[in-house]
Amino acid sequence: MNRNYQLGLLCLSHLLISADGVVDENELNALQIIKEKECIPDSLFQEFEQMVQQKKERDIFLTGIDSINRCSADEKIKVLVLLYKLSEVDGLVHVREIRFLLYSIKLANVEFDYVVKKAMTSPSPF
Repeated sequence: MNRNYQLGLLCLSHLLISADGVVDENELNALQIIKEKECIPDSLFQEFEQMVQQKKERDIFLTGIDSINRCSADEKIKVLVLLYKLSEVDGLVHVREIRFLLYSIKLANVEFDYVVKKAMTSPSPF
């Protein structure tokens, strides 16, 4: 996968995980699973971690959306499906996670129903 895909996935995953105000161990483990399964290089992950410490949430969000909007349609769908699956990791889908997901899907110019359909037919990596 390309750098835009990986960076967009990391940024949006980070924001989704923290959307409900509580980051639990399952969510942190899920981020590591994403890193491994998506073959995200350590150098990009370190760059992402620095960005998270230095930038405001809005800037991280804009970086994430801008990055996935530079991806192919298939990559964009894959990111959004992973985010959908990630929202379920802690066993409770918070209203803030739903809002975040809906807003991200809207800005990515993708149909929500299509993302849900793909998510329902895709195995969870978590």
